[in-house]
Amino acid sequence: MNTAIILIIGIPLIEIYLFIKVGSEIGALNTILLIAITAIVGIWYARYEGFNTLRSGMSQLVKNELPLYEMISGAAIAFAALLLILPGFATDIIGILLIFPVTRKIILSKYSKKHSVKSKDEKREKSFIEGEYEDIEDKDGK
Repeated sequence: MNTAIILIIGIPLIEIYLFIKVGSEIGALNTILLIAITAIVGIWYARYEGFNTLRSGMSQLVKNELPLYEMISGAAIAFAALLLILPGFATDIIGILLIFPVTRKIILSKYSKKHSVKSKDEKREKSFIEGEYEDIEDKDGK
């Protein structure tokens, strides 16, 4: 079966199940308040982490380095904010895990592709273009 179809059907079923279980334990009003509080606090913290990531990315650019981790981290923070806005406990847990820098780094490093470290000789060879040239004079002798 397609993964997208499983996610589209599975996530709401999990959320409904968790709503029923948590609502039966703490009450319906407390469940609604808990969902609203996690959304508000999560969005506030996502904004804070987003600005920290932006600041870190700008410092990387000032050093003339590519802020690759900061770009991926910013996308993960935006996705985490979306998950926190969606009502539900399972999406809130995933969103909270993605928002905190320590767990975000662990998750991103686990799913990122490993790049081999290239030697200095390979980098040096790629920075030069070898070729031959020939001076061509015009027919006028210039």
